[in-house]
Amino acid sequence: MCDQDHFEEDLKEYEARGLVTRKQFGGILGAAAVAMMLPKVANAVTVTESEVTIKTPDGTCDAYFVHPSTGTAPGVVFWPDIFGLRPAMRQMGKRLAESGYSVVVVNPFYRKIKGTTSTTTPPIAEMMPQMQALNETTHFTDAKAFVAWLDQQPSVAKNRKMGTQGYCMGGPMALRTAAASDRVGAAASFHGAGLVTTEADEHSPHNQVAKMKARLLIAIAENDDKSRPKDKDIMRAKFAEAKLTSDIAVYTAAHGWCAIDSQVYNQGEAEKAWAKLLDMYKNL
Repeated sequence: MCDQDHFEEDLKEYEARGLVTRKQFGGILGAAAVAMMLPKVANAVTVTESEVTIKTPDGTCDAYFVHPSTGTAPGVVFWPDIFGLRPAMRQMGKRLAESGYSVVVVNPFYRKIKGTTSTTTPPIAEMMPQMQALNETTHFTDAKAFVAWLDQQPSVAKNRKMGTQGYCMGGPMALRTAAASDRVGAAASFHGAGLVTTEADEHSPHNQVAKMKARLLIAIAENDDKSRPKDKDIMRAKFAEAKLTSDIAVYTAAHGWCAIDSQVYNQGEAEKAWAKLLDMYKNL
């Protein structure tokens, strides 16, 4: 949804229903706290972490790169939500790498902001201008640059497809990454905002499936579905028409529930979505 500061409203509703507690989620979580929120990876591989820079047509993007310390693994382009590159996104990327993937967590706002957006989640109004400065063109040019950069890394398997995943505003970016490159074999959107602008809009992410050769995972928040109930059916029809394998489901959680530093983080529902992600990525 990302167009309004509705987190407090959502939190009150979900507290009343017993789905989240203010005691757990009332504060902003730092790096140590968000690491504690994530369940441990079974049989986790040892990973190597680094801060990297990636050249794009518009400048240089700073990013966090984490991958298994030995061998090669499928590459993954990881798009953060509107709060950008921060400890929570790094921890989530690291967890994915520990499951056997070479993951680059990008800074989508590199044109205006360098480095970690914040050690906390800033007010959404503060980040809106950054999000609004991005568009379909920047999504495509950035996606191509990030995929090409991953393919240059020794840790990335060249004989396997890549994955991409996005949160909130990152959802459309993930779908457009799949449309931008045949190297992408799987794309996931978690509480993605703007996947269907209008049913007939050719620039809408859901209408760019003709360019995709990827499996799709679309995880929708309950309150997003309530405000736009037709979107899931529109996407199902479009993806079926394109003969793309897709998993489109509504989760009993509020918008933002997969981000571990969100006030509405719902571990149970987030883990369900994460398990589906790993199951999809196994086919890369």
